[in-house]
Amino acid sequence: MDYTVGEILQFVEENDVKFIRLAFCDVFGRPKNIAIMADQLERAFSSGISFDASAVRGFLQVEESDLFLFPDPGTMAILPWRPQQGRVVRFFCHIRHPDGRPFAGDGRYLLRQAEGALAEMGYTAKVGAECEFYLFLQGEDGAPTKIPFDRAGYLDMAPLDRGENIRREICLTLEEMGILPESSHHEQGPGQNEVDFKYADPLRAADDLTTFRSVVRVVAAQNGLCASFDPKPLPDASGSGLHVNLSLHRDGVNLFRAQGQGHSREAEAFLAGILDRVEEITAFLNPLPQSYERLGRCEAPGYLSWSHQNRSQLIRIPAAAGPYARMELRSPDPACNPYLAFALLLRAGAEGVREKKVLCPPCDHNLYTAPKEILRGVRPLPKDFAAAVQLARESAFVRAALPQGVVDSLLGGQQPR
Repeated sequence: MDYTVGEILQFVEENDVKFIRLAFCDVFGRPKNIAIMADQLERAFSSGISFDASAVRGFLQVEESDLFLFPDPGTMAILPWRPQQGRVVRFFCHIRHPDGRPFAGDGRYLLRQAEGALAEMGYTAKVGAECEFYLFLQGEDGAPTKIPFDRAGYLDMAPLDRGENIRREICLTLEEMGILPESSHHEQGPGQNEVDFKYADPLRAADDLTTFRSVVRVVAAQNGLCASFDPKPLPDASGSGLHVNLSLHRDGVNLFRAQGQGHSREAEAFLAGILDRVEEITAFLNPLPQSYERLGRCEAPGYLSWSHQNRSQLIRIPAAAGPYARMELRSPDPACNPYLAFALLLRAGAEGVREKKVLCPPCDHNLYTAPKEILRGVRPLPKDFAAAVQLARESAFVRAALPQGVVDSLLGGQQPR
């Protein structure tokens, strides 16, 4: 919701807000924050709050280390799990240099730039995320284990599904923070869960996903559990995906349509652009060596293909109409930085529209069981992180879309979350 700075300052004064969390993400998508007292908020809006950017991996060097956080008024949210007396409010922030220039490593800035480039062409996009995660038991010392919270399966109910109340608490917490979850359920793996969100503008969708991951971890910890967003936490069970739903709009009209109604040429070109570039950006959508243990297994895609409804494909067009008509990209996983992932997808789709790319015919085979002669005609996704990194490093598209420092930091790999 959009607020003026004056309205926010008045709200803080009248609602016993004592602490302000100024939040941002590093280039890997890890959440960071600084807490300031409420009487410092006006200064934060006008002058920013400085921090040591050399201490944040992938940001700046020690010889030029000051960056400033400026709270984004539209992202204000009360943290419901903090005390009601002396409340805590969180803002996502713009990151700027001392001279006011945007910091090029700020994922929110890069996503806003990608949205702006699409808007200059006369289009907007909507993004909806479907995020899977595991709930594990804690050890006696509070350390995470790999023992699943339950042994339920897809769409199971209580008492098999022991995560029902956890998901309820997560969804209610998100609602208190102004985020709209649409559905939740138990997934296929033991202790695996999924929450799906209503579509939103790309920046809002990335902010909501970042908030969601924090909420899941907090609620899990409050219930004596640990949450994992690792792409493949259990070797013999389903990996966790982050399915990204995208729709393209012009003049408020969704250009994707249900099967049989015929997609617009722009929607097909948008999809074709993503399909053409997805190999080069896979290292950013699947940023861990562990990510490639998931792809091509347990219903995760392994090939560069698309189809209607077919869940064995990289991109599918779900059976939905009206505002819910969309494409679903099934390869990303929750370890990615959503700001960079969404920015790259928008850039790829925009390139497809700009160049009027022609969408290849759909692949309607079940690629999990298709014979080898069928699979030989379909290009595979990168087989491992090293192959994905090589494709990204050789990509002129990636070099044009992201600052070199961000690319170098991300392609050096990172530890699982």
